[in-house]
Amino acid sequence: MRLARTVAVVVGAAAALGLGVSAPAAADEPLIIGGTTVDSAPWGAQVFWDDQTEYGGFECSGTIIASQWVLTAQHCLNKPGMHVKVGDVALGKGKEVAVDQQQASPKGDIALLHLKSAVDTTFMKLADTDPDNGATNQIYGWGRVQGDSPPSDTLKTADVKVTGDSTDAFDGKAIASKGVTGSSWHGDSGGPQLSDGVQVGVCSTGVNSGSDKNGTQNYASVANSRDWIKKTAGV
Repeated sequence: MRLARTVAVVVGAAAALGLGVSAPAAADEPLIIGGTTVDSAPWGAQVFWDDQTEYGGFECSGTIIASQWVLTAQHCLNKPGMHVKVGDVALGKGKEVAVDQQQASPKGDIALLHLKSAVDTTFMKLADTDPDNGATNQIYGWGRVQGDSPPSDTLKTADVKVTGDSTDAFDGKAIASKGVTGSSWHGDSGGPQLSDGVQVGVCSTGVNSGSDKNGTQNYASVANSRDWIKKTAGV
C-alpha cells in the first residue's frame, strides 16, 4: 500500500505519507505502528495539501535538507498546491511556509519541495550509499498509530532492520526493511529512514495490516536519486 491516506490500497501496504501527482499503478498507505514519540527533530517537515481539510490538510512527512528545500515522496505531490509546517514535533504546529515549486525525481518515489521563504534550522544530511543488509535503521513520521486512526499528534520514531533491496511506488530502487520496534503506516509517506543519523531512504510503500509493529516497508533509495538532488537543490 502506498503511505498516503488519499491514495488508498493500490501497490501494497506500507508506510504512508502522501499521494502522487501522476500516480503509478497503486500503493497502500503507512504510518508508524509502535515506536515512540520524539521531543525534537529540527529537520522535520509536516507536508499539507492546500485543498484538503481533513486533519488540517496533513498528507505526508518530510525532511528539511536546505534553507528552501524539503525532501519527501513523489506520491505526496499535489498540483492544487502545498505548504509545510516546520519547527515543531506536534502535528499542525510550527511555522507555516508555502511551497512554490514541486520537483519529481526521474528515478523513483522521491520529490523536492521548494519553499517560498527560507527557514533557519538544522538540515538533514543525505547518504551517498544504501545501508548494509542487517543494519538497524530508524524511521520517522506523523502517520497513524494503528488501523484507521488519525495521524499521530506527535512525531514518532521506530527501529527497523534492513532486509535487502526492493522497488518503490514508482519502480525506483528502494530499501526493504522489517519493523523491530515499529513500522510505517498511512501518513508516514515521505518521511525519512536514517542510518547513523544520515537519511538513506524516503517512505514509499509497505505491507502492514495497520496493527503490526513488525510490518515491512520499502523506502525509496536516497542514493539512487542523489545526483538529481544535488543538481536540483544544490546539496
